[in-house]
This record gives sequence, C-alpha cells and structure tokens, in this order.
Amino acid sequence: MLSRIRKNAGVTLIELLIASIIGVISTAAAVELYVSQHKNWLMQENLSDQQQNGRAGVDEIAAKCRMAGYGTFPGMEAIISSENVDPSVPDSITLVYLHEPQCSSTVSSAMPQPSAEIKCVGSDLSCYEDGQWAYIYDPSDESGEFFVITEVQEAAGHLQHNTMPLSKAYPAGSMIFTFDLYRYFVDNWSDTLHPRLMKQEFDRTPEIYADNISDIQFKYVMADGSVLDTIYMSRYVRQVNIDLVARTKKKDLMA
Repeated sequence: MLSRIRKNAGVTLIELLIASIIGVISTAAAVELYVSQHKNWLMQENLSDQQQNGRAGVDEIAAKCRMAGYGTFPGMEAIISSENVDPSVPDSITLVYLHEPQCSSTVSSAMPQPSAEIKCVGSDLSCYEDGQWAYIYDPSDESGEFFVITEVQEAAGHLQHNTMPLSKAYPAGSMIFTFDLYRYFVDNWSDTLHPRLMKQEFDRTPEIYADNISDIQFKYVMADGSVLDTIYMSRYVRQVNIDLVARTKKKDLMA
C-alpha cells in the first residue's frame, strides 16, 4: 500500500514555481497586449473625432462662404473679416446672404422720423416675427441698414423697432428683406484646454459648432489676384482660403 502511494508522487516545488512564473509571464503579456490595443483604440477614436470636427468646421464655413453675397444690395458687405495682428490669435469671419424662403415688404408711407414705425400697408407681414432682424433698403440712394423688429402689427401693416432707431427716416418705396448673418470664431478663453468653433447668428448667444478647434485663419483672394489677410470691400473677393486647426480631445496616449 505504501509503495503504491510513493509511485503517485505530485509535482515538486521547483516545478510549481516554474509553472507559476510561466503563468505570470503569460498573464503579463496578455495584459500588455490589451493595454497596447486599448491605447491604440483610444488614439484612433481621438483622431477620428479630430478629423470629424475639423471637416465639419471647414464644410460649414465653406458652404456659407459660397452663399455670401446672394441677394445683397449695393453698399451691403457680404463678407466682414476680422484679422488679428498676432498670427497666433484666431481670425473671425461674418457672412451675409438673403434668407430663404424670402420674406419682403415695401414701405408704403414715408417715415416722419428715424424712430417712427415702418408702415408697410398692402404687404404680407405674416413671415416676420417679433425679435427678428431685418434689413431696410432705400433704392433711391442705395443705402440701408439692419434693425430688430420688436413687434409685427400684421393687421395694421406696421413694423415696430422700438429698441433700435434707424439712421434716417426712410421714404416710401424702400424695401424690407430678411437676411442670414453668421459670424464664426474660435472660443479659446472659456475653456483653454478645449477650444471650440463658435457660430453666432446676428447678436444672439453664440453656439458651439465644433469642439477642439484651436485656430482658424482666413486668406482672401481678390479680383486682381492679390491675397489679403483682411478686406474692406467684399465685392472684390473671388476666393476665401480657410486654414482650420483641430486638436484631439485628450492627450495622445501613444506619445
């Protein structure tokens, strides 16, 4: 009986240690592979977000640049540039074009003074809204300006602008249209670690359009072939070059 027990001897301590070491090495290799693959996945995710944000920002501004100037009047700037002297500071751009579907009316009676209500008797005012920006244009001297409609009196055919007197009393025959006006800029001060591309409509609160956009610069190709950093007369602009810099949300873990 004792002889049979001796023949069924178990593993030695050395064999157990060797097996434990092999197990530890295998486990460490598996963990290292997982960590490496996870870091690579996070890097690819960050890169994908970076490319998506950058592409979205460029596509948005490029689309608005193509629309800039549509339906505008003489003397009305379709592109307003804001170039900073310091090249490390992002630029901004404002783009203007006629709103679709169109909303327009004609001034039926001359305004007695710049703060007077605008009478558009006979025009359909149903497309206007309280608090909406509009543009009044005098074709007799090719001048106009933006203003805020504070109240639409559709039945009477009047538009009120109590918070914003006009620069002059517009005559009968002047026209009122609605335009789209958007300003794009980089907000790198609210959260210095995560700058954002902002989109602002008129004077409304800016909205985040794309995250992690650290810089944007514009170059304007003019009709004479010159390339400028800033412009004063948008009618001579033939091309807008957009240089947008996007960054990853998190630090590159593979670095």
